[in-house]
Amino acid sequence: MDESRSDRSGQLAGCRVVLTAQRKAEQFASALERHDATIVHAPTLSVIPNIDDPELVARTRALIDTQPDVIVVTTGVGFTGWGNVAEEAGLFEQWHAMLASVRIIARGPKARGAIQAAGLETAWVAESETNSEIRQALLDEGVNGVRIAVQHHGAGDDGLDETFSAAGADVCSLVIYRWGPAPDPDAVVEAVHLVASRRCDAVAFTSAPGATAFLEVARDEGVLPRVIDAFNDEPGVLAAAVGNVTAAPLWDHGIRTVIPDRFRLGALVRTLVTELTDARRAETDDRR
Repeated sequence: MDESRSDRSGQLAGCRVVLTAQRKAEQFASALERHDATIVHAPTLSVIPNIDDPELVARTRALIDTQPDVIVVTTGVGFTGWGNVAEEAGLFEQWHAMLASVRIIARGPKARGAIQAAGLETAWVAESETNSEIRQALLDEGVNGVRIAVQHHGAGDDGLDETFSAAGADVCSLVIYRWGPAPDPDAVVEAVHLVASRRCDAVAFTSAPGATAFLEVARDEGVLPRVIDAFNDEPGVLAAAVGNVTAAPLWDHGIRTVIPDRFRLGALVRTLVTELTDARRAETDDRR
C-alpha cells in the first residue's frame, strides 16, 4: 500500500475510521492517517499460525515424497505461512522444488502475489477470488484420479475437499493458520457501539470471517438492528470491504457496502478517502 500525499490530504480531519483487521493494520492505519483520519483499532479476529503442527509437517513431507498434480492456494498469507512451516522443518528446498513441478491454482491476485514472491508461477488464477470459481473450473476439467492439495483459509474447511473427493480426486487438506479470538474483545465491543450510536464515520473490513465476527458481537451486545440501520441510513456510517468475498456477510444482512475496483488494501484506502470526502462535501452543500 503506497499511499502518497495528494491534494486530498487533510480532507479526512475529524473523520473516525474503525479498522477490523489485525494483519497489516499499522500500514493500513498509516495510509489513512496521512489524510488526517482518526483511527480506531478493533481487530475482530487474530491469526494463529500452525507452524508447530506435526500433522501439517507430516502432510508437507508426504506431498514432497509423492507430489500432487494440482495445488490450490486460497490465501497469500496461508501460502507464505506454509513456506515458513517448511523452512522451520528443514524442508524448504524440497518444498520449493515440489511446487515448481506441479500445477498451482491461485484464488485471486493476493494468492498469486505470494506465489510469485516465492519465485514460483501460477497456472491459473480465479479472478473472482472465490472458491466456487476454482471448484467449477476443476470439476469442468475432471478430477477423477487427480491428486489435489488444498491450502485452506483461516476458517478451515470450505467445502472444496468434499467436492473434489466426491468427484474421485485424492485430496490432501492443508490448514496453515486458523482464526483466533479478537486480541482485544473490549475494543470490538466499543467499536460496535460506536457504529450503533453513529459516533464513527466508517468501518473497514478485510476478511469475511472478520466481518461475520463484528456482526456477531453486535448481536451479542443487542445492537445489531441499530448497527444495520447506521450502515444503511444516509448519512450514516460507511461500511467498506476489500472485495466481494469480504462483503458477503454484510450483504447477507442487507448492509450497503462499498468495495474498490481492485481488491487491495491500497484501493480500499482510496475508496474510503473518496467516499468520506464526497460525503463530507455533500453534507456541507446541504447546510448551505
